[in-house]
Amino acid sequence: MKHGKKYIEAQKVFERSKLYDSEEALSLCIKTGTAKFDETVEVHVKLGVDGRHADQQVRGAIVLPNGTGKTVRVLAICKPERIEEAEKAGADFVGGQDMIEKIQGGWMDFDVVITTPDMMGLVGRLGKVLGPRGLMPNPKAGTVTPDVGRAVTEAKAGKIEYRLDKANIIHVPIGKASFGAEKLGQNLSVVMEAIVKAKPAAAKGQYIKSATVASTMGPGIKLNSAKFGG
Repeated sequence: MKHGKKYIEAQKVFERSKLYDSEEALSLCIKTGTAKFDETVEVHVKLGVDGRHADQQVRGAIVLPNGTGKTVRVLAICKPERIEEAEKAGADFVGGQDMIEKIQGGWMDFDVVITTPDMMGLVGRLGKVLGPRGLMPNPKAGTVTPDVGRAVTEAKAGKIEYRLDKANIIHVPIGKASFGAEKLGQNLSVVMEAIVKAKPAAAKGQYIKSATVASTMGPGIKLNSAKFGG
């Protein structure tokens, strides 16, 4: 893979093989992010599990204490008697069958879908559309819930979902470079604690194999993951 001059220069700021404590790693991450926009900072965690087995899946959702820095467009699909609750909680779009038909027609101007258990019979029809985009509501992620108001509030506040990809790596945004190392560090700690707590009973050997932080356009900086346990 070819990298630009800025990326190559950024790599000279730190030692590629060194494991950094989170505060120093995040400070370097901010320093090496040279884009003209406010870059997103992500953590990538390689786990010692095999996600092909159901009993080794790692998945969940958490509310970041400092949010993600991103404006989240929330769609709530619920019955008429719950519409006011969802609107008061801050949902950007609220409806029932009308919203399902709108999505079937190609509309996708939202980032999170929240629904109630009694609507899943209808929302389930959208699996082929929402599933591949990671937008299908799921009880484990807290997006299928009877408490639609709370779910909307949490989504607007910066609730994120984490899950294994095919390479057994979790990729999670922890905020914007403009947050500064302290706030990013607080978000990172919450993410890592959640991942460690979600360790499957079937997982054997070293759970956290490696962890790296990187900004949108910057290089990856390795974390001393032993500090987080697991």
